[in-house]
Amino acid sequence: MKNRMLLSAVLLPLMLIFGGCVKKAPAPITVRVVVVSMFEIGKDSGDTAGEFQLWYERQKLTQPFPFAHHHDLYLNPQTGVLGMVTGMGTANSATAVMALGLDPRFDLSHAYWLVAGIAGFDPADASLGSAAWAEYLVDGDLAHEIDAREMPADWPTGYFARGSKRPYETPHPAPSGEVFHLNGALTEWAYQLTRELPLKDSEALQKRRAQYVGYPNAQKPPFVLKGDNLAGMTYWHGKLLNDWANQWTKYWTDGKGEFVSSAMEDTGTAQSLTYLTPTGKADLNRLMVLRTASNYTMQPPGVSAAESLLSEHGGEGYSGLSASVEDAYQVGSKVVDEIVTHWDQYKDHVPSAP
Repeated sequence: MKNRMLLSAVLLPLMLIFGGCVKKAPAPITVRVVVVSMFEIGKDSGDTAGEFQLWYERQKLTQPFPFAHHHDLYLNPQTGVLGMVTGMGTANSATAVMALGLDPRFDLSHAYWLVAGIAGFDPADASLGSAAWAEYLVDGDLAHEIDAREMPADWPTGYFARGSKRPYETPHPAPSGEVFHLNGALTEWAYQLTRELPLKDSEALQKRRAQYVGYPNAQKPPFVLKGDNLAGMTYWHGKLLNDWANQWTKYWTDGKGEFVSSAMEDTGTAQSLTYLTPTGKADLNRLMVLRTASNYTMQPPGVSAAESLLSEHGGEGYSGLSASVEDAYQVGSKVVDEIVTHWDQYKDHVPSAP
């Protein structure tokens, strides 16, 4: 009893003296949708648009939040849409998403995450400017490799899964970051909501896709489809590597996935959300990945892989950049606006296609 009285006698004056100086931390801001972009070319507004600029301008992301990473965050406080730029590559996307997930300024427990970025597309599946919703994300970096000049003569490639003894050994080892299966019902819902949207076309796109003789999907006007993403830190290009990407995707998805888009970041984003989900700070089940075609992943007939890569990346620039950035916004914003407008419906119930 004496100890309690003494403690009260000491603490009560201190509480009276300092109580008025203690400020409660502000309540975290409820975020409805996080738009994840990976790069911006220059400024956030008014110049050539990268992945972030159209979201910044058209979604009125006017409230800045300093962010100790690649790029500050921007919020529309009326709609609850938060925009981020992770930086390129899986290391940047993983660390940026984890940092945001642990940021006490935001309540992301019910937030939807929309990756909206450009990518290389397989001409067997789609054309420049097309938009693909991914259900499977496959990592192209996690593997064993023996230089093809030193691999066994009966191997088709020197690249094979960790924990296996040869390329494409079945069954494949238990995945540990090699593949992420997103919420298929949510992916289908987003696809059905956007599948009839008209996408940007141009004379430049028509000229480029006309080169892909023998690839009917590559010659179509841009369209919305479902197709899966392979993420890798190396910018690869060419028919042989395109064949590898298709086989690697089928291998890790047990034949259920279809390689369509090649980018760098999406498995990093999914990995961080996988770690955050058990804490209640984020929900992997609410992740959507939308990629739009800025270029093809392989050369057209009659052109070498090197010539094709250099014309797109080292010379003329991505022939579908403008269209792919615009279409990423047009398709992605349809989903964002639907969620924000009907937040009372989607806050606690993740949508699915009927």
